[in-house]
Amino acid sequence: MPASIGIPGLILILIIALIIFGPKKLPEIGKATGQTIREFKKSARELTDDEKQENKQD
Repeated sequence: MPASIGIPGLILILIIALIIFGPKKLPEIGKATGQTIREFKKSARELTDDEKQENKQD
């Protein structure tokens, strides 16, 4: 789905975000989003590693 947005759509989203949150809040929101995604990926990786280890033990 994100591939279908395109450059004009991303620009529109950025403009709307600037209007809603203001330029001072956007870096904080981006940082928090990045940390959340990083933690989610880490947790998902740990779950798949645990699953692989359980399958090897069987």
